Amino acid sequence: MRIIRFDNKGWRVRFDDGFNEENLSRIADAFACIWADAHPGATIMVGYDTRFNGRGFAALVAGVLASYGLHVLVSSGPCPTPALGWSIAQDQDAKGGIMLTASSASCEFGGISARGVDGGPVSEGFYDAAARIVSSAPVSERGTFSYVDMVTPYVQHLKAMVDAKAIAKAALVVVVDPMHGAACGCLAELLRSLGCRVHEIHNNLDPELGGLHPMAAEPWVDTCEQAVTTYQANVGIALDGDGDRFVLVDETGRLVSPHKTTPLLMEHMIRNRNVRGRVVVTHSCSEYVRRQAEYLGCELTAVPMGFSRIHSELIEKDVLLGAEEYGGVCIPAHLPERDGLLASLLMVEYMAMSHKSLSELVNQLQQRVGNMHYIRRDIRLDVASTQSFRNILPGLNLKEVCGMRPVWVSHSDGLILRFENGSWVQLRPSRTEALVRACAEAPSKGLANRLADEACEGVLKYLPR
Repeated sequence: MRIIRFDNKGWRVRFDDGFNEENLSRIADAFACIWADAHPGATIMVGYDTRFNGRGFAALVAGVLASYGLHVLVSSGPCPTPALGWSIAQDQDAKGGIMLTASSASCEFGGISARGVDGGPVSEGFYDAAARIVSSAPVSERGTFSYVDMVTPYVQHLKAMVDAKAIAKAALVVVVDPMHGAACGCLAELLRSLGCRVHEIHNNLDPELGGLHPMAAEPWVDTCEQAVTTYQANVGIALDGDGDRFVLVDETGRLVSPHKTTPLLMEHMIRNRNVRGRVVVTHSCSEYVRRQAEYLGCELTAVPMGFSRIHSELIEKDVLLGAEEYGGVCIPAHLPERDGLLASLLMVEYMAMSHKSLSELVNQLQQRVGNMHYIRRDIRLDVASTQSFRNILPGLNLKEVCGMRPVWVSHSDGLILRFENGSWVQLRPSRTEALVRACAEAPSKGLANRLADEACEGVLKYLPR
């Protein structure tokens, strides 16, 4: 019997290491027990991405849920995670859902996560309860369920959220790269219906994801960058495997990092769409975001790593936008979950309404708040060293890095040091892998690299040899 250990994203393992029908039935049984006890006969929705046997696994999970008397609806085809979340939120009888996806992980991985009544993530308490009651053997009971189109109503809703006339008038040329994932066809067809000329690449439903790592980041978006220049497009949009994260490519074929698109979205929402509210980000968000919030006069709240922490802030109902540092953006007026399709659509709207290219919008941002360079490294250690690193961090303080004394220190999310010139560095052990992530941002690339180097050296010397 495999021990099931959930993290705050659910359960994700390789197909050849336990992601199979037996273990999925055990997990679905635990989730079903919780929902059936709390909401007998409630509607539960199931979605899946384009990975190996997605439809078959979804049917298995749905059958287990239905055996508890729950009313189960399964997506009629692969669907983005935000489409499932939006469908749950719109159905007053729905009390949750299950998404079968490993998101931005490679095709060797499968994943399963539970969704809450609002379409967003469930609490860690839900997973803790499920872990306690997971059966020791696969369950055999099955019930009946129905298939439903979750994508079309969701896409129609996205179309209604933007200024269709402005986008049509701009007649932008757009490259869309869904990376063989669940968003294949969705955003491309939506943009075409709004008057854009669209070139969609990596758009066949391939269980092996075309050999890509479906992560909206370099080097996996290289083909998208090349396609932008080939088609002389105004913008390129890459979406990860389940469509909850995105990244943009400007008209010159250069990647525009989430550290710049988030503050651009903030400006568009406040200045052009006339909505205000708090911006909630993780502690390791870019200095661009902090400076833009100050410029726009909006409150900024920083929380530890993990979208579940951002989600918990949405209860206050005063949040304009929530953002991770890796391209996940949440517009809670739409859905309390990251939605790469909506976020990228809003950026297309911004370009259309401003009559400016993406590179011009980025340059305008940098002229206003200054230029910063961001780097990230993964430092691989053995399991014991990673745990030792995790153990020493809470009591560790570095008095000086690169000749600079920190003006702010936090141990709430690994170790984060901020400096007077806006530079910062973070060291954070991964929750799921034997590695430490080092992130740094500074006015120059050289300083960002030195900050990461010195911070790592300053901490790693304390590990046992």
